[in-house]
Amino acid sequence: MPIPGIDAAVLADLFEQQKGTIIELFNMFSGGALERASILALGIMPYISASIIVQLLTVVYSPLAELKKEGEAGRRKISQYTRYGTLVLATFQAIGIATGLPSMIPGLVVNPGLGFYFVAVVSLVTGTMFLMWLGEQITERGIGNGISLIIFTGIVAGLPPAIGQTVEQARQGELHVLLLLLIAVISFAVIYFVVFMERGQRRIVVNYAKRQQGRRVFAAQSTHLPLKINMAGVIPAIFASSIILFPGTLTQWFGQNENLSWLSDVSLALSQVSHFM
Repeated sequence: MPIPGIDAAVLADLFEQQKGTIIELFNMFSGGALERASILALGIMPYISASIIVQLLTVVYSPLAELKKEGEAGRRKISQYTRYGTLVLATFQAIGIATGLPSMIPGLVVNPGLGFYFVAVVSLVTGTMFLMWLGEQITERGIGNGISLIIFTGIVAGLPPAIGQTVEQARQGELHVLLLLLIAVISFAVIYFVVFMERGQRRIVVNYAKRQQGRRVFAAQSTHLPLKINMAGVIPAIFASSIILFPGTLTQWFGQNENLSWLSDVSLALSQVSHFM
C-alpha cells in the first residue's frame, strides 16, 4: 500500500540514482517497500536503532544498568523504553521523509502541503509500529526471533527477481554456465556456513557438588551452559553495511562541492567492497 500522493514512476527513477548508498541498504531491509513508497517504507530500522541505543545506554547509564539486573521485570521495562524510542525515531524519520520528498524531484509529490505531510507521517509511523508489534508476536509465539525474520523476509523478497535475471543472462549467453554453477555452489556454501555458525555453541561444563537440605541428600550433578558462537547476532553486519555505504550517501549530497571531491574516491573504493556484502 503506497503513501497517498506519491508518483511511483518518478520515485523509481530516483532510486536508480541512489544505488550503492545507504538508502539502498534501507530499501533492502524494507523488502523494497521504500522504493515503492509503501507505508512500510521505514521498515524495522527505527526499532533496530532504538534497540542499539537502549543497549548502549544500559552500559553507560547506571539506572538502566540496574534495571537490566532485575530479571524479567527489568527486561519488560527496557522493552517498553525501546518501544518509546522506536516511536520517537520513526516520527523523526517520517517527518524527514515527508518534508524532503517534495524537494527531491519535481513532480514526486502530486499535491504537496500540510495534508500530505500529516498523512505521510502518520502512515509511515503506523507501518513501523505495526512491524514492531508483528515482530514481538512472532517472538512470543516461539517461531523464532521476529525482528530477524522480518529483516530476512525483506532481503529474501528481492531474491526471485535476482535469480531470474541471472538465469536469463546465462540463457542469452551473457553469463557462462560454469560461472552460474560456481555462483550456486558459493551461495549454498555461504548458507551452510551461516547456519553452522548460528547453531554452533560452546558448552561450558557446570558441576554441582553433593548437598543436603534437611533430611534430603542431593547427589552431585553435572550440566552445561550453552554459549552461542555468534553472540552479537546480525547487528555487526548492519553496522558494517551502514558504515561502508555512508560515504556513497554523502557523495550524493555533497558531490558537487570541490572541497569534498575526495568523497567520490572513498565512495568508489568502498563500493567495490559492498559488492561482497
